[in-house]
Amino acid sequence: MNEATAGSVLVLNSGSSSIKFQLIHPESGESSATGLIERIGEPHGRIVYHHGGGVEERYVAIPDHRAGLTMAANIIAETGLDLRKAGIIAVGHRLVHGGDVFYKPTIIDDAVVQSISNLSSLAPLHNPANVIGIEVARAALPDIPHVGVFDTAFFHTLPAEAATYAIDRKVAKENGIRRYGFHGTSHQYVSARAAEFLGKDLNDLNQIVLHLGNGASASAIRGGRAIDTSMGLTPLEGLVMGTRCGDIDPGVVLHLHQSAGLSIEQIDDLLNRNSGVKGLAGVNDFRTLLTLVGEGDESAKLAYDVYIHRLRKYVGAYLVELGGVDVITFTAGVGENNPDVRRDSLAGLGRLGIVVDDERNSSTSTVARRISSDSSAVQVLVVPTDEELAIARAAAELVGGYATAQD
Repeated sequence: MNEATAGSVLVLNSGSSSIKFQLIHPESGESSATGLIERIGEPHGRIVYHHGGGVEERYVAIPDHRAGLTMAANIIAETGLDLRKAGIIAVGHRLVHGGDVFYKPTIIDDAVVQSISNLSSLAPLHNPANVIGIEVARAALPDIPHVGVFDTAFFHTLPAEAATYAIDRKVAKENGIRRYGFHGTSHQYVSARAAEFLGKDLNDLNQIVLHLGNGASASAIRGGRAIDTSMGLTPLEGLVMGTRCGDIDPGVVLHLHQSAGLSIEQIDDLLNRNSGVKGLAGVNDFRTLLTLVGEGDESAKLAYDVYIHRLRKYVGAYLVELGGVDVITFTAGVGENNPDVRRDSLAGLGRLGIVVDDERNSSTSTVARRISSDSSAVQVLVVPTDEELAIARAAAELVGGYATAQD
């Protein structure tokens, strides 16, 4: 057994076009190995693996998720780490959609894999990739328990008025139609970290968490429990995202099908993969978008303005729902690294007690920090998310109880 990795959890996040993996000790939070497989399906893929002995980086075509995971396993073995003898206590899988079936960490067996696959229509970009990650990992590590941690779990207890769509009740029930919400692991982790940072009791805080990455979502959290969130039945609803449109009149879908002649598959591809910032500006990387804005590109400027407009609408709605807010927290790739988005999304809200300090906001620090002014009644924070650590801890907790129950 490898003493450096004994007791660790291997966390696997098999996304739509990339796979992240990390070996984490759930108690200390220390990571002994991390890896990223990206640009899956593109001509020039990339695998980078950080470990105790250094960094391995390779550029190679990665045709699909299964091939990418196999390549990563080979690199890990080549650098001297035998995962089967590393003392790993569990493999934690980040899973996007649990439907009404899964709303807490779950030991994965064949039936669970099939159920996750059956839910793919609700998360077509993610659940199929999640299933491949599970299948490959279970085949490689068959004697280690595998645990699914679901993005939808934190929002399972949304109040009925927030979770319910105003359509025929029988149709909704028969087809599992409700607002599920996503990025729940991140929203739960970040809201708890925000309370810890402020030295406050989580139960005493009204919070808005803005998870802004290529996928983006907002949540309203009262006393540690979510009362609303921007994503819905699928991760398509809500904020403008990298390639997803967010909120849209359902009549647009009907119009595209009936009048424009687009098939359901074409509409799905349009709204999920070729809309949002990419649809408006032709790019979905925010760094590239802001470069184009700086160069005077009108399409990029419009895309940015639409993005900010939608974000401000949700902040305003959640301020009202919560009846006032104590802390607003930015997280994920754009939220943590883009001062323009943070500044513009909260600009002009001094009357509501929200004032961002320009100097603090411009800091390039990578740790949790306050970016509101001393005069701001509402605390505005940047808190790096750590979904992998949250998944590792959830998996370790479940496996401990599972092992006890098997004794």
